[in-house]
Amino acid sequence: MTPLASLLAERIKAEGPISLHDFMQEALFHPEFGYYVAEPPFGAKGDFVTAPEISQMFGELIGLWTVDCWAKLGAPSLINLIELGPGNGTLMQDALRSAKLAPEFIQALNIHMVEASDQLQSVQREKLKDHEISWHKNFPDNVQGPCLIIGNEFLDALPIRQFVYSNPLLERHVALDENGFCFEDLPIGRNSDADPTSFGSLEEGDIFEICPGALDTVRNIARMLTKNSGAALFLDYGSQSGKAGDSFQAVRHHKFSKPLENPGQSDLTAHVDFKRLVQAADQAGCKILPIESQGRFLERLGIEARVLQLSKNASEIQKEQITSAHRRLVSSEEMGTLFKAMSFYCGMMAPPAGFGD
Repeated sequence: MTPLASLLAERIKAEGPISLHDFMQEALFHPEFGYYVAEPPFGAKGDFVTAPEISQMFGELIGLWTVDCWAKLGAPSLINLIELGPGNGTLMQDALRSAKLAPEFIQALNIHMVEASDQLQSVQREKLKDHEISWHKNFPDNVQGPCLIIGNEFLDALPIRQFVYSNPLLERHVALDENGFCFEDLPIGRNSDADPTSFGSLEEGDIFEICPGALDTVRNIARMLTKNSGAALFLDYGSQSGKAGDSFQAVRHHKFSKPLENPGQSDLTAHVDFKRLVQAADQAGCKILPIESQGRFLERLGIEARVLQLSKNASEIQKEQITSAHRRLVSSEEMGTLFKAMSFYCGMMAPPAGFGD
């Protein structure tokens, strides 16, 4: 049993079953034993690989996207670039390299990185030591001036609540039995914000999910953009259908694992509900863009031209690596369709690049 498992077991024995939301919160962000507090989980030696680690092209195109947004904001002399959950710092490193094509943009930048993990902050500081950057444990809601916010695979790591449709409505909890942690469904309180009617026609036993942290994040960012102007871009995996379903999962050493086993040692995630996040941004006063697949988004930003450019002077082995990375990022059989791009904005002369009408 992991140290965190022992602590959670003692808590459940003393207080009774805990919500799935609280279990995820502790498993991922416990200050001593949480998953993101330990060794960095990204890359081949970790538990999963994110798009920036697959190819420099991903971060480079995001960098050009930010330059485009800055220009459409009227090229202000000061602009805040904020990245949520920066991982190893690779995306920001690649983005700033490509953004150097616009020196005035680089000069205007105030860079902020929102990272709860001290361990990951250290990795990011070393990788980005040539840049002046402010780090924050939580979103910096007191910044002045227009903002560009980037979040790649950030929303999927925020804890969810799961509900089981029945009469009465039940919320999924984590309890203990003779084999360890298990699920237990308990009636919800009267003040719960669960609304099964927004998930369409449900049958007895159907599971639906909400992510309070993701909704709050999008609402707060959208309100800030309506005040200061700017744009937000989130890339993550999930659905835009808004349908019910159980998407809670765990990954360890690049393989799916049982989500209640070894808390603190596996990455726990759930699919992002893009439909409700777009609605939240719209209600907060931002202009929204149609959700786009990651593959189509990167194609609109010019990834194919970048493939040709990188391949021009590459060796045969390097060309194969570039082609493989391109396929992994945009193919419908890889990340291209499951991963989505979501953007909303305010105060721009034209919409951000990469999205359709």
